[in-house]
Amino acid sequence: MQAGNVFTDAIERLVRIGQEAGIQPEVIDALRQPKATHSAALPVRMDDGRTQYFQAYRCRYNDAIGPAKGGIRYHPGVTLEEVQALALWMTIKCSVVGLPYGGGKGGVIVDPKKLSRLELERLSRAYMRAMADFVGPDIDIPAPDVYTNARIMGWMADEYQAIKRAKAPGVITGKPVELGGSLGRDEATGRGAFVVIQAYAQRKGLDPTETTVAVQGFGNAGYHVARLLQGAGYRVVAVSDSKGGIYSAKGFDIDSLYHTKQESRQLKGVYCEGGICELVDHQKISNEELLELDVDILVPAALEGVITSKNVDRIKARTIAEVANGPLESAADGPLHERGITVLPDVLTNAGGVTVSYFEWVQNRQGYPWTLDEVRGRLADVMNAAFDAIWAYREEHGVSTRAAAYAVSLKRIANAISMQGTQEYFNAD
Repeated sequence: MQAGNVFTDAIERLVRIGQEAGIQPEVIDALRQPKATHSAALPVRMDDGRTQYFQAYRCRYNDAIGPAKGGIRYHPGVTLEEVQALALWMTIKCSVVGLPYGGGKGGVIVDPKKLSRLELERLSRAYMRAMADFVGPDIDIPAPDVYTNARIMGWMADEYQAIKRAKAPGVITGKPVELGGSLGRDEATGRGAFVVIQAYAQRKGLDPTETTVAVQGFGNAGYHVARLLQGAGYRVVAVSDSKGGIYSAKGFDIDSLYHTKQESRQLKGVYCEGGICELVDHQKISNEELLELDVDILVPAALEGVITSKNVDRIKARTIAEVANGPLESAADGPLHERGITVLPDVLTNAGGVTVSYFEWVQNRQGYPWTLDEVRGRLADVMNAAFDAIWAYREEHGVSTRAAAYAVSLKRIANAISMQGTQEYFNAD
């Protein structure tokens, strides 16, 4: 998918599913455009003394249910349209799992791998200086996303507090635990996806030991969902990063792959025990080949738009669990549903991250940290309740899981909007 089309594609999917679900036109119209978007050119003093400017965005898409919530990504492919699409999906996602949030998103056009640590800090603080009047604990609460992490969130929170001359840990989530972050936040997206996949497997009667999985994207979310699935008995036969993937019919030991990648910056088919690693039989594959593997569950956990109208007919997986945001073009929804391929949609499957971000925000406001077991238990409760509501709607109305998720979410947003008054209310006798 071309970056410039991602927002248009997201709106087309929203309108189609909303109309099919009988959502009031007034509600759909309210979600066709973001409430507010701020852009800025960030001046950053580079290590060689020159000043370089980086284009940055922040979008508050909708706040009918609560303050906006959403990550900040650092990536050379960031566009305004992408940020707006991601903010729309966040609006749907927060409502899907019943959080008192609207949707937001931010991004900076930059390749963070080319920046020194000091340049990265200056960029992060410059972003918050540009956005300090646009975000806030009761307005818009950012979090980590692609190529941002807890340390970057800590810099941003510190800069915001310096500007406001007050402690406000709830302005940012995904912070280091030492700076008010929540236990369990680093694994939250992957763990939430694992809970959804497990709930689905139980409904379908899948035996984990007989179920094969391929994971595209071996970042934070991809690693944790792969690790948890393998730990539950699933056979993870393929993983990939931005450079390509590896495949073994026998499956991989995920922690061995992860620790080796952390040390060598390369994805290698290895098994490690007692500090000694040895290669296991595997073959190298491309990201495109991974998507087309004949597996039971395909987990796209990288970037959006990887399954399109051009490759949808070559997808062989029986189930797709969207851990990335928007990995399927809307044009792929129909063909996959017609072929009986179940898509566990991103607005449900990857909602674990924003759910634990919400937990962090609550802890910051209470001034009372939770234990890791409390975080994990409450996350499982939220994800299972959301899955149950969506599955019930899916079975009752005979629609796809994505359509069911959107319908459940949009009805909640519609209820909030209707409380402010709609055309139907004001024209009533």
